Amino acid sequence: MQINEITFDNAMPIDGYGPGFFRVGGGVIEGAALVTVHGARGWGGYDDTAPLLDLAEELDVIFIGTGAETAHVPPAFREALEEAGLGVEAMNSPAACRTYNVLLSEGRRVAAAVLPV
Repeated sequence: MQINEITFDNAMPIDGYGPGFFRVGGGVIEGAALVTVHGARGWGGYDDTAPLLDLAEELDVIFIGTGAETAHVPPAFREALEEAGLGVEAMNSPAACRTYNVLLSEGRRVAAAVLPV
């Protein structure tokens, strides 16, 4: 089996997560986080759609991490993002972090909005 080193160039991968936090780019974000190729910041959860909508021209899909368990996102939240042309993929937060990192390493136009585990 061949193992390839993953490189992110100047992109911002999610380094890790734990109870109530995410580690991104050497820093720690307490609570929910929004991570893009350019950086990471706190996120206000499903009621905080503005920063996600602001990314509509830069992204194809946003991975929504729903916490420790996979859950449905609120319909109004999904509709707002989809109306702006964003793909929305909901999964548990660990899976969202992994999926974001893999697609980021491929140079895809992705972001992760993740709730803590």
